[in-house]
Amino acid sequence: MKMTEVNQFCKSLESQKGKNVKLNKGHFNLDTDERSASFSRKLGIGWEEEYSQYRSDWERLPREQMVRDYPLLVDIELASSCNLKCPMCYTTTEHFKETVQRKTMNWELYTKVIDEVAVHVPAIRLSWRGESTLHNKFIDAVRYAKQKGIGEVSFLTNGTKLDLDYFKLLVDAGADWITLSFDGIGEDYNRIRAPLKYEETIEKLRAAMMYKKQHGLHKPLIKVQGIWPAIRGNPQIYYENLREVSDLVAFNPLIDYLGSDNEDDIVYENCFSCPQLYQRLFVSSTGDAMMCNSDEFGKEIVGNANKETI
Repeated sequence: MKMTEVNQFCKSLESQKGKNVKLNKGHFNLDTDERSASFSRKLGIGWEEEYSQYRSDWERLPREQMVRDYPLLVDIELASSCNLKCPMCYTTTEHFKETVQRKTMNWELYTKVIDEVAVHVPAIRLSWRGESTLHNKFIDAVRYAKQKGIGEVSFLTNGTKLDLDYFKLLVDAGADWITLSFDGIGEDYNRIRAPLKYEETIEKLRAAMMYKKQHGLHKPLIKVQGIWPAIRGNPQIYYENLREVSDLVAFNPLIDYLGSDNEDDIVYENCFSCPQLYQRLFVSSTGDAMMCNSDEFGKEIVGNANKETI
């Protein structure tokens, strides 16, 4: 589409009240500008020029509505299942269980995707709907991506396996960025993230950060994030407790994964254009590819990596 056509399309959308895309995603730093800048700077260590271009394109491509031949980031779902049953998560619903095949990705499929995106894609994320570290070759997956030249390898985890020995393996494999889901403090965390324990997870983070400090390491960078309802009663305490055991602290609003929000309370933005269409591609554990991480149930499958190239 040319920009004139896009503008005309937007005007037509504005007249279709109630048909615009729901804005149910959000992410907010709870941290200082200095720590946020330090986090970004450290992510670029070792590939500064390429990283600068990557971050510039992340903002520029959605703004100019340009699609690259390859995505900037490919999210690879190594596991679609999880070992926890957090109350706010869609993976616990009957709809998810009936709709999504819960499995780990075939290793041959994973290497096929990495071989295709190497050189062309700056970053990959080894997670999506499940707990990626459940994959029995997760460390190998990180190592393979780095050996193929991927600039940034990141993943989201609940931290079950993130003890010091496992963290050392991640360091050796070359992981760049770990995001740890950390909801609430004390008993709130214990309830939401059962059977994980607050103090035990804090100690895992403390040991990892101490190991990095003792060995002069910047990476893997550790970011912790929680849902706002779990921390809104004491966000300052949450931040202070996690600041010393992480590189960055953030939070997300509670997303309506369970479809229980009142329609009257949903705010729509006229002519919303999803930036992810210009940034990312999601490859599920079965190989099905989706355009956006909001498509948790695979409603808009755009291809399959078993049969097609990225």
